Amino acid sequence: MKIDTKSDILDILKMPYEMYTDKVAARAREIHRKINDNSLIATAMLGYDNICKNQCLYCGMRAGNTNVKRYRIDRDDIVSWAKIASKIGFKRIFLISGEDPKYGFDNIFYFIEKIKALGFYISLACGEFSKEKYNEFHAAGADEYVLKFEMSQENIFNRLNPSTNFRKRMQCIEWIKESGMRLASGNIVDYPGQTDEMIAEDILLMKKLEISWAPVIPYLPAKGTPLAAEGGRGSVEKNLKEISILRIMMPEINITAQQPGENLKNGLADPEGNLKALTAGANILFADMLPPKLAQNFSVVDNRITLGLEHIKNMAKKAGMKLAF
Repeated sequence: MKIDTKSDILDILKMPYEMYTDKVAARAREIHRKINDNSLIATAMLGYDNICKNQCLYCGMRAGNTNVKRYRIDRDDIVSWAKIASKIGFKRIFLISGEDPKYGFDNIFYFIEKIKALGFYISLACGEFSKEKYNEFHAAGADEYVLKFEMSQENIFNRLNPSTNFRKRMQCIEWIKESGMRLASGNIVDYPGQTDEMIAEDILLMKKLEISWAPVIPYLPAKGTPLAAEGGRGSVEKNLKEISILRIMMPEINITAQQPGENLKNGLADPEGNLKALTAGANILFADMLPPKLAQNFSVVDNRITLGLEHIKNMAKKAGMKLAF
């Protein structure tokens, strides 16, 4: 099965779900087994700062959302939690924050260097910066930088992300690639007003950017956000189809399996949602290193629940996959 064109992608997005599971998802699983040793990658995650200056219309941590209890974690505490993750057995860590100008670059460089010394593969996500700052992140030890383009249509991006613009986002993405860090990027699937044609364009952009990881999830309305008033949750089925398409088009990339199921109260650690994503071709799950009281305030989406290593082990067993760190 070859997927090269926008038309190829649209055929799958419009395909009856049962036909998709039989033909496309099965092919995606086969590719992952053959090329990636059927591995499920366990990754530690630490949301170290939930303060954000931006006003993205879809994000629960947007600056204007007064429902969120804000926090910044001290740099030495971040290193301490990374040490705990290392003792548990994790070799990869995802360090993520809002875009907080007051956190301090020296603090970020400090904990990157300390955590890199523990032997971690570091994925970092803290927003848009200058070319020089991305170079410095890489020099400090960051291996991969996560900056989603969210949607590939410039006019829609500019409406939903009023604190920046599409051209700036794409420039930052190019700087990340030039820095030597790997690029993790992707889209929001099935937000209000998005068409299948737009999703297809997003997927082709991920291919063009040669991403290392696709952190894609369906649109989930967040309380206190303007976009939540425009429509409900995105289609889980369309998101699963995108996961399979990405696996077939870019066999070696990582794809987020932290996905919702039908019951949104279970958050992104929904066993059914995670298992369906794994059987669609996804291969990476996260264990949150934050204490629950802090973790619940890292609220990009409502009920952003993740569980620990036991959940990941259970998912690997149910999916018949090899656990990898």
